Amino acid sequence: MAKSTTCPARVQSVFILFFSISFLLTSLPLSAQKKSRQKTTSTTATNIVLTDKETSRYRIVVPAAATPHELKASQVLQDYLLQISGVALPIVADNKGRSRYEIVLGQNERLAEAGIAVDFNKLKEDGFLIKTDSLRLIIAGGNEKGTLYGVYTFLEKYLGCRMYSDKVKVIPTQKRIALAQINDLQVPVILFRDTHYRGTWDAEYTDWHKLDHDKEGGRPDWGMWVHTFNELVPPQNYYKEHPEYFSMVNGKRIPTQLCLTNPTVLEITIQNLRRKIAQNPTATYWSVSQNDNRNFCTCDNCRAIDEREGSPSGSIIQFVNQVAQQFPDKVISTLAYEYGRKAPKSLKPQRNVNIMLCSIEVNRDKPISEDPTSDDFRRDVEEWGKISKDIIVWDYVIQFNHLVSPFPNLHVLQPNIAFFAKHGVTAMFEQGNREVGGEFAELRSYLISKLLWDPNQNVDVLMDDFLQGYYGAAAKPIRTYINEMREALQKSGATLKIFGTPYDAATSYLTPALIRRYEQLFDEAEVAVNQDATLLERVKIARLPLEYAIMEQAKKNFTGEQGVFVKTDGQWKVRSAIRAKIDPFVDLCNRQGVTQVKEWSTSPEEYRAAMYRLFSQGMKEHLACNKKVKFLSPVSESLPAEANKMLTDGVRGSHDYAFNWFSFSGKDLEVVIDLEEIKPVKRIESAYHQFAFWLGILPKKVEYSVSIDGENFEQVGLVNNTLPIDQYGGIQRDFVSEFTPRNARYVKVKAYTIGNTPEWHPGAGRPANMRIDEIVVE
Repeated sequence: MAKSTTCPARVQSVFILFFSISFLLTSLPLSAQKKSRQKTTSTTATNIVLTDKETSRYRIVVPAAATPHELKASQVLQDYLLQISGVALPIVADNKGRSRYEIVLGQNERLAEAGIAVDFNKLKEDGFLIKTDSLRLIIAGGNEKGTLYGVYTFLEKYLGCRMYSDKVKVIPTQKRIALAQINDLQVPVILFRDTHYRGTWDAEYTDWHKLDHDKEGGRPDWGMWVHTFNELVPPQNYYKEHPEYFSMVNGKRIPTQLCLTNPTVLEITIQNLRRKIAQNPTATYWSVSQNDNRNFCTCDNCRAIDEREGSPSGSIIQFVNQVAQQFPDKVISTLAYEYGRKAPKSLKPQRNVNIMLCSIEVNRDKPISEDPTSDDFRRDVEEWGKISKDIIVWDYVIQFNHLVSPFPNLHVLQPNIAFFAKHGVTAMFEQGNREVGGEFAELRSYLISKLLWDPNQNVDVLMDDFLQGYYGAAAKPIRTYINEMREALQKSGATLKIFGTPYDAATSYLTPALIRRYEQLFDEAEVAVNQDATLLERVKIARLPLEYAIMEQAKKNFTGEQGVFVKTDGQWKVRSAIRAKIDPFVDLCNRQGVTQVKEWSTSPEEYRAAMYRLFSQGMKEHLACNKKVKFLSPVSESLPAEANKMLTDGVRGSHDYAFNWFSFSGKDLEVVIDLEEIKPVKRIESAYHQFAFWLGILPKKVEYSVSIDGENFEQVGLVNNTLPIDQYGGIQRDFVSEFTPRNARYVKVKAYTIGNTPEWHPGAGRPANMRIDEIVVE
């Protein structure tokens, strides 16, 4: 995709041409698998000397009517040859004078004159041929960026150049550039290749690594990307007067998804999509796809289709097919995601319908092809492949709840991409970190980009080449760190999930003993490059995830050797080793440009603030600490077994709402704490967490009351919430009430929910979740 032609045509006519090759001037082989069909022929005999002692008889020949990409290819080649050899080769058009010494670029008249047959139909858009013929070097590519991609491949594969990141390139110098015979034909099986890492948005990185996005990470050929139901039929415009346009869930219409069997919804969708296409007529792909929630319509008509088809994809495909019929010159894309991932039994997508199949549920500790828990996903890939010839896979490669955290999945990247290619997938979007940074962001970007072009490459060779080029003398201990973490995960038998946490891994790949070993390896890495400030900074950035994991596990443990707090001389104090980590961690994140440590929330500065909040709150053995909590609401039968301990255990929640925040949905909180004896009380506080995007919303207000007998309560505090719910980042707020001391044995806390979210909210009509932390009584 992101091309000028549609995916169905590509799928029917593209064949894999990968064969293993041997590098001439580099140590990086393209593939370690003989089954690859990428074709290269070379011998050791030198027959072309492009430059020698800062002189050259060669010139670069472009077509007289060269495309912008062919012209760019000539300029890139000229520039890099100058940097490598000190020689500036002239660029001339193919209608000028002839010479025996030419580098022939693009779809060039010289090819026919020399009797060189190039099947440009086989090259399609991005494929290319690098070939020597007599004294000529030929780099000819497909009708989009093929020639440009061929030039970058020539520079990397035959002249030893590298682009490891948007900021790190290697351009070796050599006065004499001599080439052996070359016959290198490459046509990718994956035609649309994209990964979500900011560093890959650099224009040259994008071209060098053959990715399909622009300098903002956008996809120019896509008019709308995903989750578009609300954009096409906005609830704020229609829900109040026409709730029937939206999903029926548990007998009630709520604006979470569309009612896909309502004819007026179809009409509005087509009308609004037509307007959007008129505003961007050159875009080919237009997403008509479900919102990012699971509350699909279960009205009689929608349910009948879904039951007949064995999946909610039934009503989705029927609806999208009707939309697609109105736009025969466009491709209408829809999601096979979560509730709609399973293919329908009998319905088939129209010719111009694209299926975006998402792998969000699969584990990342084993390749999809080998993981028993991925049986249903493998089935879905196969079933969609039988009924659709235009499939893009949306895959996920990082831990979203903790973007800056160890996530040992590098070993599954190659087999998973190869699995999709084997099953006919011709377009892939690898969702990494849309923010800056993340664990081994540069390495992941590099590996993914290379594998999307050729899924059969030897990932170990790719990784070693990157580590040596990017980290220098620190490469060996960093590679050992990667290997040992992967081995620990595999030995433990634990699963690896994209919504996991560093404290989930405390018994698998992040045990205390392993963490000490990893610290030793990074100490070695830092010593190895301590005379090079640039390499040392890269090593410290690579160490950030380990430092983050240590801090996160300390919050989970809370006290003791691996905790935040330790008791010294009868007093709880912040452990010095943890206090010493937070500022260097945040400062380095800021230097690197890290924007968030958690998807959608928590900037490094917010993370620092959350840690200092925890330090200041301390481990308090307050009056309610470890005292019994009685729940009046929500009712005890609906609560986890540990609920009556969580609110008074002394352990505080922090930036991550998944840890130590007691959470429930759609109810007020009302609890009574028995202090076990009458004591003077003068201060009560309780903490709450808001992450409104995912329905975690602060209470409207919190009331505090005290009692001596547990029957008659006196209100001593009322705290109203003043923070809006349209701030979608993570927010922690302490609701504090101080008052004239009262004698009391019982303390009541009542926090009022906002109820269901309003119409304008992404979770419109759904009950809010309340998340509460420690109740402190002093």
